[in-house]
Amino acid sequence: MNIAVLCSGNGTNLQAIIEAVKTGFIPAKIALVVSDNGGAYALTRAKNAGIETLVLNPKDYPVREAFDKEVIKNLSKKEVGLVVLAGFMRLLSPYFINEYRNRIMNIHPALLPSFKGTRGVKDALEYGVKITGPTVHFVDDKLDHGPIILQSAVEVKDDDTEETLLGRIHQEEHKIYPQAIKLFVEGRVKIEGRRVKIT
Repeated sequence: MNIAVLCSGNGTNLQAIIEAVKTGFIPAKIALVVSDNGGAYALTRAKNAGIETLVLNPKDYPVREAFDKEVIKNLSKKEVGLVVLAGFMRLLSPYFINEYRNRIMNIHPALLPSFKGTRGVKDALEYGVKITGPTVHFVDDKLDHGPIILQSAVEVKDDDTEETLLGRIHQEEHKIYPQAIKLFVEGRVKIEGRRVKIT
């Protein structure tokens, strides 16, 4: 199976996926890394691994759907079977989601359905939860809402800052994201309503 990874930033989850593919843990190929940010370090990680990259500037497109159509055109050329969002800071249009329904994964740094949005770690810390952690889920039409594939618990310490907590969440992300991708590629993920069953 060919995978495309969409990134906007540093690309630590991309790196974890690259390593998992390289070792054969994920039996698939990363066919393309797409970014909406030409300065994203994720692009350097991809190039260092010999993976083809594509940079598209959202400002070059009149509406979100036009940008997404250009991404999809490039994914189709590569016969991509799974789209992986790894720190991609754009909402996908309904058009994109319909094209790849149940074939788009995202990772969120909180235990969904709690603390949706871009401040997941900060919100969890401010709320005073004792446990948080990352969630891998399918992307649907609503923000941080699709069926949950895997989650991992991270204890919140009394002296945690946003940075220290995020660091430990990242460690778990780098374990469960490759694991979720592996399960999907191996055909072991089945969606029944809101529930994801793993065989």
